[in-house]
Amino acid sequence: MKTLTAPLFLAAALFAQGIASNRAAAADGDGEAEADGWKDLIAEGMPGWSNPYEWGEVSVADGIVSLKADKKFFLVTEEFYGDFEFEGEIKLPEGQANSGFMFRCHVEKNRVFGYQAEVDGSDRRWSGGLYDEGRRQWIWPPKSGRTKDEAILAREAEGQAHFAKAEVRGALDRTGWNRYRIVCRGDHLQIWVNGVQTTDLHDDVDAEGPLGIQHHGEKGQVYQFRNLRVRPLK
Repeated sequence: MKTLTAPLFLAAALFAQGIASNRAAAADGDGEAEADGWKDLIAEGMPGWSNPYEWGEVSVADGIVSLKADKKFFLVTEEFYGDFEFEGEIKLPEGQANSGFMFRCHVEKNRVFGYQAEVDGSDRRWSGGLYDEGRRQWIWPPKSGRTKDEAILAREAEGQAHFAKAEVRGALDRTGWNRYRIVCRGDHLQIWVNGVQTTDLHDDVDAEGPLGIQHHGEKGQVYQFRNLRVRPLK
């Protein structure tokens, strides 16, 4: 297992190693996903990803990416994506936990902000909602006191009713692996959790940006991710 401690600098050698690994997999008959336009995002050393924070530990073993930290941080792709389909799985740690998949996000030193597909480990059960990290807060479902935009708040009753539905509340498996699917076409943003569509709305604030995975900052907790892949949409 290779452990990467922030700041995470991805050397050209690691990138080349990842390319070679992908080519070898294709030669063994495992490249069907690439033929369909899918790009696998997990490899030893995590080529193509970076940690813009001065803290946070990243490790990769057996196809699983583990994030460990005492403060919130994000691991983000160096490549930007506009219209795309993304799939990934996450397993939350026991106890208090919250995470998310960032998309079309913005990256600065010690700061990542923008669209986030929520992974809600609390009894609130808003997994698969759309959160605007570091800006407008909850876009879907809107919530008074947690949403700053009045136009978004106009959908509060609709959003709260949607996340009260049994299939939406129960979409996340709190103790197991959870598959997320995110599809973006122009301003149309869609999110599924374990096959349940949780978000389907239009928002035009961001058109492209990196993808990202989150450690929420609970001290010593380990967040796990696997089967991360993306394909651009024409």
